[in-house]
Amino acid sequence: MTQPRTPIPGGELEEAVLTHLWQIGTGTVRDVHASIGAPRDLVYTTIARVLDRLTTKGLVAREMVGRTHVYRPLADRAVVERALIRERIGQMLGGDPLPAVTALLDAVEEIDAALLDDLAREVEIRRRERGHGT
Repeated sequence: MTQPRTPIPGGELEEAVLTHLWQIGTGTVRDVHASIGAPRDLVYTTIARVLDRLTTKGLVAREMVGRTHVYRPLADRAVVERALIRERIGQMLGGDPLPAVTALLDAVEEIDAALLDDLAREVEIRRRERGHGT
């Protein structure tokens, strides 16, 4: 049985807003706009719409406090970040992942050749855990 797909932010602005909420814990549209929207010359209503979309996706909760909506992250940061990485890697790899994986290994080797040994050990550990052997 497949696991349900983790909802992810739909673009850089949604990701920035969600990241900001993870950092501050809770906030109003005004709080988020001051930190994320205003520096990007975005209007208040743009941030309100982004928070509404994040709420609809189940990534953020909205609560009425007095006459103000207060938002807080619902989604676990590590889970969402893993889902984002999986999505981006899937896009990068496309239909034939081997050329992209080879390019990634080349880049890793240029950064630090010892990382290839670390990666090989990690692959071996995972194969053993999954019962694939060598």
